[in-house]
Amino acid sequence: MISIALLDGRESAWDSFVASTPGGTFCHLAAWRGVMDDVLGHECLYAWAHDDAGRGHALLPLVRVRSRLFGDYLVSMPFLNAGGPIGSADGVAALIDYAVQRARGLGVRLLELRTPQPLPSTLRVSSRKITVRLALPESSDALWKQFDSKLRSQIRRPQKAGFVMRFGIHQVGAFYEVFAQNMRSLGTPVLPLRFFERIASLLPAAVACGVIYHGERPVAAGFGFLWKDEFEMTWASSLREYGRQAPNMLLYWSFLEYAIGHRVRTFDFGRCTPGGGTHRFKLQWGGMNALLPWTQWASEDAATTPSPDRPAYKLAAAVWRRLPLAVTNRIGPLLARQLP
Repeated sequence: MISIALLDGRESAWDSFVASTPGGTFCHLAAWRGVMDDVLGHECLYAWAHDDAGRGHALLPLVRVRSRLFGDYLVSMPFLNAGGPIGSADGVAALIDYAVQRARGLGVRLLELRTPQPLPSTLRVSSRKITVRLALPESSDALWKQFDSKLRSQIRRPQKAGFVMRFGIHQVGAFYEVFAQNMRSLGTPVLPLRFFERIASLLPAAVACGVIYHGERPVAAGFGFLWKDEFEMTWASSLREYGRQAPNMLLYWSFLEYAIGHRVRTFDFGRCTPGGGTHRFKLQWGGMNALLPWTQWASEDAATTPSPDRPAYKLAAAVWRRLPLAVTNRIGPLLARQLP
């Protein structure tokens, strides 16, 4: 018999299961409860599937994101690209049933289980997002030789102009300075600085934060995660006014070098919308498309979580871009924490 119980004081056992189970990712780690709950104020339902002897068969971190403005959602995991159920087949099936039952009981609009591979379920699948994954050679020199002359020239341009890269947890503030400006330019509310600071403090071994500087000014920045032999660039931004100098090219090249130096074999460029400009940017590095088949259950006609592609949000984004940065940095975190 498989039973479901919520995680309560067994974080080390939870993380050991994540590390030893196929499909386990940094998104599944128990430390995210300290971000989702303490920083964003979301209800966390971290569920274990176990047998009568108490042996863990599967797990699923669920987070409820609700607001009067955007609606009520149950997601695994908000702001991330993975986090869906992992473990034995019977355990995963039990957790999917549990998630649907909780979604019904809570009256949420949409349940979304985010996984890089399809789940064994009859629930509908959303393929609205995609990522690009690049297999890395053993040395940065070997990777450099794989690039065409145009790509190498774009990387050299900011190097010749004196742009430099700095890595470290202490770069989180500089990362956020660039990230907040870029999010305002995109017309999207920015997550609070404390969100990234808390991630860095709870997952220091996994976090990689890097910033491109022009003089003393941060102009491009990235924030990603090392997990086993993979790296994911989860958030990256650059200032539009420096577009001609292409600091974003040096940013990604620096992260690729960093990943190879940490014996990473696969570089994940992070999610994007298929066919969009960001998708094309990521493909130029030589990687391959990888679908993100997220499993969903909806109580009504909700087809997705709130998206900037919707007409209403496009209008709001146009207004947001015109607001002063000081205003968007103050109001943005209050709105962003309500988005799943």
